[in-house]
Amino acid sequence: MSDTAAASVPALFTVGTPIADTKTPSGPIEERWDARRFDARLVNPANRRALSVIVVGTGLAGGSAAATLGEAGYRVEVFCFQDSPRRAHSIAAQGGINAAKNYRNDGDSAMRLFYDTVKGGDFRARESNVYRLAQVSVDIIDQCVAQGVPFAREYGGLLDNRSFGGVQVSRTFYARGQTGQQLLLGAYQALERQVGAGTVSVHARHEMLDVIIADGRARGVVVRNLVTGEVSAHFADAVVLATGGYSNAFYLSTNAVGCNATAIWRAHRRGALFANPCFTQIHPTCIPVSGEHQSKLTLMSESLRNDGRIWVPARAGDSRLPSEIPKTERDYFLERRYPAFGNLVPRDVASRAAKNVCDRGFGVGPGGLGVYLDFADAIARLGRSVIEERYGNLFDMYQQITAEDPYRAPMRIYPAVHYTMGGLWVDYDLQSTIPGLFVIGEANFSDHGANRLGASALMQGLADGYFVLPTTLAHYLSVGPFEKLDERHPAAREALAAVQDRISRLLGIKGRRSPVFFHKQLGALLWDHCGMERTREGLLTALGAIRTLRDEFWSDVKVAGGTQELNQALERAGRVADFLELGELMCIDALHRDESCGCHFRAEHQTQDGEALRDDKDFAYVAAWERSGEAGPPILHKEKLTFKYVELKARSYT
Repeated sequence: MSDTAAASVPALFTVGTPIADTKTPSGPIEERWDARRFDARLVNPANRRALSVIVVGTGLAGGSAAATLGEAGYRVEVFCFQDSPRRAHSIAAQGGINAAKNYRNDGDSAMRLFYDTVKGGDFRARESNVYRLAQVSVDIIDQCVAQGVPFAREYGGLLDNRSFGGVQVSRTFYARGQTGQQLLLGAYQALERQVGAGTVSVHARHEMLDVIIADGRARGVVVRNLVTGEVSAHFADAVVLATGGYSNAFYLSTNAVGCNATAIWRAHRRGALFANPCFTQIHPTCIPVSGEHQSKLTLMSESLRNDGRIWVPARAGDSRLPSEIPKTERDYFLERRYPAFGNLVPRDVASRAAKNVCDRGFGVGPGGLGVYLDFADAIARLGRSVIEERYGNLFDMYQQITAEDPYRAPMRIYPAVHYTMGGLWVDYDLQSTIPGLFVIGEANFSDHGANRLGASALMQGLADGYFVLPTTLAHYLSVGPFEKLDERHPAAREALAAVQDRISRLLGIKGRRSPVFFHKQLGALLWDHCGMERTREGLLTALGAIRTLRDEFWSDVKVAGGTQELNQALERAGRVADFLELGELMCIDALHRDESCGCHFRAEHQTQDGEALRDDKDFAYVAAWERSGEAGPPILHKEKLTFKYVELKARSYT
C-alpha cells in the first residue's frame, strides 16, 4: 500500500519484509510447467511405500489428490468431517468446468483461457500459475471422460460446450446442472479404488483442529472424532489441506452449512501466511433471501445466463406481474450496459449491476431485492424440451424452493456470497510458508486474483489434485522419509494439549447465547461492510463491532453437552470462533487495499460509470498476512505481481 494509506491505519497492522515465489521457473511462460516437472526430483516407485501423506478434505481437490497419490504408491490417510467423502461441497457445483479444447473452433486456446482468467481476476493473480492452469485444463477433460463422467454431448456424440461469464467462446464442459456431482463421483470412485487396493485409508466424521509442526515441518494433524469426541494425533511425511473456502464467515452463503475455515485458520495460527482474505466473490444468480429462518442460500447456476435474460421494470416501483410488463417497458440492464458480453459479463460486474438497480428502486419481489432471469425468449426460440434438457434439474430445484414455475414466469435472483479467492499463501509448488504443508483448491489463493470466472473452481481443484500436486509433492518427499513421530513427541503433545484446552474453554464458558447467534451477528457485519461494496468508514465500524462481538463470544457463548460425544454445538462454536478471527483479518485486508478491483469494490474508488477503479501503482501485489500472537497486529508481507504476457489495463466488457 502507499505510505500515505499505511500511515492512516497504523494501529491495525504492521508491514513486514516482502515475500516472493521462488519456485516458478524462468523462461517463456508456455514452457515453465514443463521445466518445473523436469527439474523436480522423483521418488523411486519402491520407495514411495515408505512415504506417507495426510490429505484433509475430500472434495474435487482432496479426492483427486488422494486417489492419485495412492495410485502412485504413497501411503495416504484422508480426513473429512462429512459422513462420506462423496458428501463434500464440490458436489453442489452446477454449471460446468472450463477447458481450452477449442472443440467449437471459435478461437479458444490455452493462451486465451489464460488471458480471460487474468483479466477476469482484475490482474491480481500470478501469470505463471494461471497459465499452468490453462495448460492442464485440456488433460482434465480426458481424465474425467476416462472415468466415465457423463458430460453432455452433441447429436453426433462429441462433447458439448457452453459459455460462461467473462468470455466470448464456448469452453465450458457440463453435465446438465450436475457437473460438480458427476466430477466428484468420478474422483470418489478413483479414491475408493485405492481404498480397496490398500494405499488409502479414509477417516470420515473427523475434523482437523490443528497442525503438528516438528523441526519446522508439517508432520501431522490433530483431529476430533465427531461421533465419539476422541481427540487424536496422526502423523505423516507431508500434509495436504484441501478444505475449501471460507464463505460461511458471512453466515448466509451458497456453501453447505458445514463448510468452515477451521483447517486453514488453524494452519495460519501455526505460521502459514494467509493471502488476500478480503477477496470474496458474490455470485449474481442466487435465490433471494426469504426470511430470518434461513441457514444458507441456494445458487442458480451461472450457466442459466446463456439462455436467460436478466431484466427489471423500466419504471421504479412497478408492481405488475412480469407477464403484464411489455418488453418496451423493461430494462435489460446488462445487455444495455455491456453490449459485447450482455448477460455473460463476469460475476462481480453482474452482481454490482443488479445491486445498483435494486438500490435505485427498480428491484422486484419482497423488499425489492431481486431481478428477473427470464427464459421466455429461449423457450419460444428453442422449445421447452431443449431448455429442460439443458437445465431441467435447476428449474425443478427452483420450483421446489420457491413454489414458482420458471417455465411460466421468470426466476427471481439476487447476488449472494459464493466463493473465496483468498486463502493460504502458496508458492508455484502449492506449498505454504510452512515446509511440508501443501494447500490445494479453494483453500489456497493462487489462481483467481480478485474475482473467479465461472466454471474455473472445478478446473483448479482437479488440476491441483490430479496433475500439479503429484509432481511438486514428490519433489518435497524425495528427501524423506523423515524421522518417525508419535504422540510422545513434544510437538504432538503441545498440539494435543492446545486442542483440548480450547475445547475445555468453550465448554466452560456456560453463557446464554448460542454459537449460531454470534455467527449471524458476524455474518451481518461482514455482508453490510465487507461484502459487495466496502467503504473506509464501514470497514472501521465493522472492525470495532467484530472485536466487541468476539469478546462477547468468549464470555457469553453457550455450548451444551460434553466432549466425549456427538456435540454439534461444540463443532459450531469452534468454527465460529475461527470465523470471528478471520472476519477481523478480512476487514483489515479490505481496509488496507485502498482501491477497487474485481470483487473487492471500495465505493471511494470507482469510475464515472460505477466500475471498479484499480490502483496498479500501489496495489499490484498479493497481500500475505502473518499472525503475530494473540494480541499483536497482523504483519503484511507483499508479493509483487508482474505482468509480461497480459497488458495491465482497465477491464472492459462493453
